Amino acid sequence: MARSVFGFLSRQGSGEEISGPDHYLRLPRNSDYKAWRKLRSESRAFLEKWEPAWDPDALTEGSFRTRVIRANQEFASGVAVPLLLFHRDTEELLGGVTIGHIRRGASQSCMIGYWMGEKHAGKGHMSQAIGPVISYIFIRMNLHRIEAACIPDNDRSIRLLEKAGFEREGYMKSYLKIRGEWRDHLLYALVPNKNNRYGALGI
Repeated sequence: MARSVFGFLSRQGSGEEISGPDHYLRLPRNSDYKAWRKLRSESRAFLEKWEPAWDPDALTEGSFRTRVIRANQEFASGVAVPLLLFHRDTEELLGGVTIGHIRRGASQSCMIGYWMGEKHAGKGHMSQAIGPVISYIFIRMNLHRIEAACIPDNDRSIRLLEKAGFEREGYMKSYLKIRGEWRDHLLYALVPNKNNRYGALGI
């Protein structure tokens, strides 16, 4: 299938696929379980600093199958687009990106969240993948505003967002419960305008 100029592919039988030069993102499948469990398990200490507390059965196959069902339901209903990120050449699972809190009507906005396996972090994978995701949101989903929240001391996440063109808009106190503790977050947002590379989209 030919890749579009905006870096994403048309809808497949298994859901939406977003494509970049070296990476692609798609909905999770049951067959991803072993790779997902291995990566999440190896990266647990690395990821738990930034995520809500993991359930006791978080890494079980049954829990993952439930996650796959929910991902497809959310995608079909337009509530969210939960994606896994893969390297194109090796097809290795690297992490994930979720387009969530999709709001239509007058808002036309969403929030994005992301995670990266520890051994793949700091190598530019998410930085390369986020561009096609943003294009997908603005063009394919026809949304106008993308929001993202991150813990103030998550320097790597802040650099990623700012490099992608997001601007800091606020400070949210006790915004999310991370590892059992209510944590403050920074609010970042991206809208197409004349000051960034997305302004030409005319949204």
